[in-house]
Amino acid sequence: MKTTMMKTLIQSLTSVLTLCVVLGLGQLAWMQPAAAYPFYAQQAYESPREATGRIVCANCHLAAKPTEIEVPQAVLPDSVFEAVVKIPYDKSVQQVLGNGDKGPLNVGAVLMLPEGFKIAPPDRIPEELQEKVSGVYYQPYSDDKQNIVLVGPLPGEQYQEIIFPVLSPDPNSDKAIHFGKYSVHAGGNRGRGQVYPTGDKSNNNVFTAPVAGTIASITKSDDGGYAVAITEESGDSVTETVLPGPELIVAEGDTVAAGQALTTNPNVGGFGQHDAEIVLQDPNRIKWLLVFFGAITISQIMLVLKKKQVEKVQAAELNF
Repeated sequence: MKTTMMKTLIQSLTSVLTLCVVLGLGQLAWMQPAAAYPFYAQQAYESPREATGRIVCANCHLAAKPTEIEVPQAVLPDSVFEAVVKIPYDKSVQQVLGNGDKGPLNVGAVLMLPEGFKIAPPDRIPEELQEKVSGVYYQPYSDDKQNIVLVGPLPGEQYQEIIFPVLSPDPNSDKAIHFGKYSVHAGGNRGRGQVYPTGDKSNNNVFTAPVAGTIASITKSDDGGYAVAITEESGDSVTETVLPGPELIVAEGDTVAAGQALTTNPNVGGFGQHDAEIVLQDPNRIKWLLVFFGAITISQIMLVLKKKQVEKVQAAELNF
């Protein structure tokens, strides 16, 4: 009897452990996109913006493309507003994927907000705004940089505009925050980069001849790429490995110069950045400004009425 109970208990525990492993693997598979290229910068740079003002995504996404950001001119403290990063591109184009096939472009964005600003918690986001940001995962750049937010990769066909629900700080509760004008920086990329964080080329790139010479042979590899052997005048041979994706534009027997393109340029994406300004407005200033405008308006009305009164008195004296 005891042996049967022990076997049943062991089987139950085994089933539970198996279920936990399956769920854990499923969760890892679901979270895998979060480890993609927009997050590489976190591993190599303390801040995504260099001293020159350039955002470090440009180190891997070499082509320049337009990116825009829209933020309100002014916001009130402890309020939620929209910051919109626009990443336009031609939806008809397709990029080279890692295996050499063609596919749709993906997009990513980084938003650098002023100190104290951060992504609004779900319970503070209005219902109308929740519908706009549904399906978008926002990740802070680091634990101590909640004001820098990363998004992506996302399917570019659906997210040419990425909306960030931002919560403004309240200087009344945080003495480190002050009312005034602040800068906002945004970067957006579409498509894959040309350089990996390790410095290696991706297949979304132009492959060039490392030396001058004559192409002795072109061997196609099993993965769809090529090995291009170039013989120099000295007789030495150098082989350039071309990853699958770009198309060769040279043939055996061709003479090439050092740095000459061996393939087409498959890149259709790129990176861009844009800056904006936002004012954290003191509500009391607005109130006093309205009071000032009201006082000016009343003064003007009183002056007009006084002028009319004087004109009437002068007209009565003339008639007398």
